[in-house]
Amino acid sequence: MAKIGNALSDSLVKQNNVYIQSMVNNDIQKIYDNKKYAEPGRLLRSGFKVWSQNDEDGIIQEIFNRIDTKNKYFVEIGVGDGLENNTLFLLVKGWKGLWVEGSRKNFNFIEKKFNTLINQGILKKDNAFINIDNINQVLMRNSVPEEIDLLSIDIDGNDYHIFKALKATSPRLVVIEYNAKFPPPVLWVMSYNPGHIWDASDYFGASLKSFERLFAARGYSLVGCSLTGANAFFVRNDLVGDKFCPPFTAENHYEPPRYWLTQGFVAGRMANFGDFESL
Repeated sequence: MAKIGNALSDSLVKQNNVYIQSMVNNDIQKIYDNKKYAEPGRLLRSGFKVWSQNDEDGIIQEIFNRIDTKNKYFVEIGVGDGLENNTLFLLVKGWKGLWVEGSRKNFNFIEKKFNTLINQGILKKDNAFINIDNINQVLMRNSVPEEIDLLSIDIDGNDYHIFKALKATSPRLVVIEYNAKFPPPVLWVMSYNPGHIWDASDYFGASLKSFERLFAARGYSLVGCSLTGANAFFVRNDLVGDKFCPPFTAENHYEPPRYWLTQGFVAGRMANFGDFESL
C-alpha cells in the first residue's frame, strides 16, 4: 500500500508541476503579446534558456547577431557550479573564456565536471571571492584580453562596485544583475561590503537607474533587461548604432521583478554537462 500511495503522491506532484508551468507559460506569452515588445530593436522576444537561469541565453545570442563578435572570449564572475549561468551555452558554440567562482565547493565541482574543456585550454577557472581590490588582478593573472566580447557579473551584492573598479578589460557587452525592487527613477546602491554574502533577501546590488548612470559614464548603453527583471544588458556605445531600441534609459528598458516566471523557462531535463562533438 505504501508503494501505491507514494506513486499516487508522485503523480499528483508531477501533474501540479505541469499545471504551474502551463500557467507561467501563459503569463509569459501575455507579456510577449504586449505591443511594446514588438517595437524595433527590442530584445525580449528573442529570449530563451539553454543553461541560463531564464531567457538570457537567447538575448545574448541576439545581441551578438546584431553587433557581431571580435574574439569570442568571455569572463563570467559568479558562475555557481557551472550548470546554470550565462556562458556555458557559449562554450558549446566555440567560445573561450574565464569562470571566476568564490565558493570552493562549486569550484571543485567545476574542476571535475568541466575537466575536458579546462585541459584543452578552452575554459580557464579561478577560485576567488571578487572585490574592488582584486578584480583587475584576477583578470590579469588569467591573461584576459584587453578587449573581450562578454563580461557577466552575478555576485548578489557588490556587482555595481565591481564594475566601477574594472580597468583590466573593455567588454563589448556586459550582463549584470540589477535589483528590480527599485523602479526608475530610483537611485539605490548597496553600500560596498567586501564580506557581503547574499542572504536570499532583497538587499543586494543596485537599481537599474543607478546602473544606467554608471554605465553611461563608462561609455555603455542600456539595451534591454531579462523578462524576470534579473539581468540588464549594456552594449558599448561604439557598437550600438541603430541596432537597438532607444532611448537607452532605465525608464524605457526596466522590467519589474517577475522572479516566479523562472518556472516557465525550461530546457528539457535536469541540467548536466559532458564531453560532446561539434559535427
